[in-house]
Amino acid sequence: MAASSRLSLCPPAVFRYRKGQSVVRAFPPDSSIPLPHMTVQPDPPDLLKIGKFAKLAKTNLRTLRYYEELGLVTPSRRSKGGFRYYRPTDLARVEMIQFLQELGLQLEEIGNSLRGIPDASQREEWLMRLQGILTQQDDLLCKRIDALESQRNLVEESLSHLDTCKTCEHHPQPSNNFCEPCQSSGNPLPKLLSALF
Repeated sequence: MAASSRLSLCPPAVFRYRKGQSVVRAFPPDSSIPLPHMTVQPDPPDLLKIGKFAKLAKTNLRTLRYYEELGLVTPSRRSKGGFRYYRPTDLARVEMIQFLQELGLQLEEIGNSLRGIPDASQREEWLMRLQGILTQQDDLLCKRIDALESQRNLVEESLSHLDTCKTCEHHPQPSNNFCEPCQSSGNPLPKLLSALF
């Protein structure tokens, strides 16, 4: 039966029928009861819906939900429709989680580090644990920096030697041991070039 036919049979009381998931109220044409206005609830002030928050945090919805499951980041509130809302200050927490992950920490370790400050009886132990974790990561970063510096020195040495190769008339081949040592300087080739010439 069409909606108009059902309405015509409706008594002067409110007639309800379902449209999708929402309950819609309809009234007879001669009813003096005003129709309610359909309003869209605005987002809470100073809160970010999960989609916008994920974009600002440079992550995705799945990751945020996983963080929530682990207790790393908790939405400030949920709407009636189930939408998660976050505070802008939660962005710094997500950035810290991502930073610690890049340093090699597991999410469980990160969770232990980022939990709220405990009571006075456990505060010193918590601070020492946090200090130990950050010190360990600082040592790891120093080792990575040293390794990168060594690699950069090899690259710079090779680039400098290639300038010499541009004017060299020597043609490397098996009969003359290629370019080892260098026919111009007499020195061994840089490590990155020795496998090429």
